[in-house]
Amino acid sequence: MVKRVLKRDGRRVDFNNQKIVAAILKAMDVTKDGEDIVLAAQIAHAISQLDKEEMTVEEIQDVVENHLMNSPRQEVAKEYIRYRNKRNIARKAKSNEIFETIIQAQANDITRENANMNADTPAGMMMKFASEATKSYVDECLLSDPVREAVAGNYIHIHDKDYYPTKSLTCIQHPLDIILEHGLKAGHGESRPAKRIETASVLACISMETVQNEMHGGQAIPAFDFYLAPYVRKTYEEEVDKVSEMVNADYSELKTAKIDDYLKHDLVGLQGKERAQQHAINQTVSRVHQAMEAFVHNMNTIHSRGGNQVVFSSINYGTDTSAEGRCIIREILNTTYEGVGNGSTAIFPIQIWKKKRGVSYLPEDPNYDLYKFACKVSARRFFPNFLNLDATYNQDPEWKADDPKRYIHEVATMGCRTRVYDNRFGPKTSIGRGNLSFTTINIVKLAIECMNISDKEQRIGKFFEKLDWALEISARQLDERFQFQKTALKKQFPLLMNGLWLGSGKLDPEDTIESVINQGTLAIGFIGLAECLIALIGKHHGESEEAQELGLRIVAFMRDKINGFSEKYQHNYSCFATPAEGLAGKFTKRDKKTFGVLPGITDKDYYTNSSHIPVYYHCTPEHKAAIEGPYHQYEGAGHIFYVEIDGDATHNPEAIMRIVDLMDKYNIGYGSVNHNRNRCLDCGYENAEKDLIECPHCHGHHIDTLQRITGYLVGTTDRWNAGKLAELKDRVVHK
Repeated sequence: MVKRVLKRDGRRVDFNNQKIVAAILKAMDVTKDGEDIVLAAQIAHAISQLDKEEMTVEEIQDVVENHLMNSPRQEVAKEYIRYRNKRNIARKAKSNEIFETIIQAQANDITRENANMNADTPAGMMMKFASEATKSYVDECLLSDPVREAVAGNYIHIHDKDYYPTKSLTCIQHPLDIILEHGLKAGHGESRPAKRIETASVLACISMETVQNEMHGGQAIPAFDFYLAPYVRKTYEEEVDKVSEMVNADYSELKTAKIDDYLKHDLVGLQGKERAQQHAINQTVSRVHQAMEAFVHNMNTIHSRGGNQVVFSSINYGTDTSAEGRCIIREILNTTYEGVGNGSTAIFPIQIWKKKRGVSYLPEDPNYDLYKFACKVSARRFFPNFLNLDATYNQDPEWKADDPKRYIHEVATMGCRTRVYDNRFGPKTSIGRGNLSFTTINIVKLAIECMNISDKEQRIGKFFEKLDWALEISARQLDERFQFQKTALKKQFPLLMNGLWLGSGKLDPEDTIESVINQGTLAIGFIGLAECLIALIGKHHGESEEAQELGLRIVAFMRDKINGFSEKYQHNYSCFATPAEGLAGKFTKRDKKTFGVLPGITDKDYYTNSSHIPVYYHCTPEHKAAIEGPYHQYEGAGHIFYVEIDGDATHNPEAIMRIVDLMDKYNIGYGSVNHNRNRCLDCGYENAEKDLIECPHCHGHHIDTLQRITGYLVGTTDRWNAGKLAELKDRVVHK
């Protein structure tokens, strides 16, 4: 006897005779002899008695057609087939409607899913066509039934689902020294090892741009200063040879001379070797600066991913205290402060300052002067962000101040917030590793479904039962995707798996990547802790100590459960404070349709990102830090802390330093400062006025307003989806 029907979207519903009767009667209604409810009921009853507990919709329709063809009413079978075809066309119409919006370059949440991608260009349109078509294939062919049901039920979201069939991985921290020391081979192109700073800079670009086409997420360099420092010295040595040749003197001994810092000075009054050395230093600094300019320019202009977006790139730096490393740091900061082109703020790479006591944070630290400069640059250009190596969970006992390769033991992050550090299957490091894929849980819906339970303890207990189920299904989904990803061959990733990914150098072209990808992580994220808490106890964690205690209990529960999955499935699972961009309004829109408008929960067009305090909540930066900081220890896959400041921050780097001090005080792992920045594209005038429409200098109306979205900058909100635009409108200054 048939008990259940498997719907096309993966949902299982109870078998209902009346739906079959109704469909048959619709077909009969347009025929000459009209309805025959007895025959319709007989067919429905016959189907219900089949020796199957579950049937798909298509199977039921096939049986109906056969019964009608074998009945006296064969003409009804023709109408039923016609009706069935119309329904199929109607279902396809939704996809056709989506394709039409892409063709017409219409601005909506589909074409504005990624603010860093121009979906209006031919390459961008092609990407969106492929993306939307592929998602349906994944749903129908690659997801298991329980996972498909969870996705259809709006309980979980599979990120980068359109890349699922490609078996690609998400992101990686590039071991750039491998490329610089051994050269690069990608497809038919290859390069020799670097010998000077200009070549090293170009190879850094090429490495990230090439691998971007082999992955669906971001590219990062974990120790930009350490990796490029040796090529400062090589460049200096080259300049010593030039000056020797220029004045016809042997200054070769200067090549090994100790240099305290690479700073430009006037040559007036200098003679002999002293003059020769300073000239070589001056030339070296100029070349390093030009190389950094070229690096930043390339990362903002050379498109990847089929030509429709620049590389989602990040660089980490700040802890190399050598003269050469300091030179790299100083000149990347100088370049960033000056801006690109006619002085505009560079969107990429996202820059991350590694803050560490004894190295780059306190007045007595060797890189403190550069830290102060970094804060000045961030006050004008938004970057660098700040990574707190002193946070308890970011420390490694293997780190030693006198180790020339201590960066191996320093955590690095992607600019958006992705963090990869702990490792069950190899060394604890960020280098040569990345996230494999991640999935986000809609914890708000889980809480809404418990709201009708009057007893608070029972309500919260039921929520944790639901959360446990959602975590289980997410872990299963990620393992299923891993089992699919691991079948990819090394040759499918010609640069990534040619030594960049940890352990990949030992693979042959026809080998699968199974033996090495477990070095990466599988992340389970969440969205809407604030709305979840409002649904459960009426207040969010920024306004209630009780809510804060419950919020920490929820996220700690997730972390502990996820750690258990690492043992169960033998992967590096971790808990993620999801950076919701395209997802920002998706969960909310469907929940609002299901549950209606619930005050403080579904009454906006977005759910609050991960464990953040709502963007509309007025509080001081310190209160925000005190509330959000404790969550970072549980969010091992990534987290970020934001503060919105008012006014023109350009002349107030101390404001940035105060925020970093809060990070230090509250054990915050990663953070940044948001502020307004306008630039007139006609004359270059800049200010921090909110909602600037007309330039006060030239009265032009071509205004570029920078905003930060989930960790990176966007010079225009034209590519933001509705959810993120609504969130942007609600943001308030923390003061």
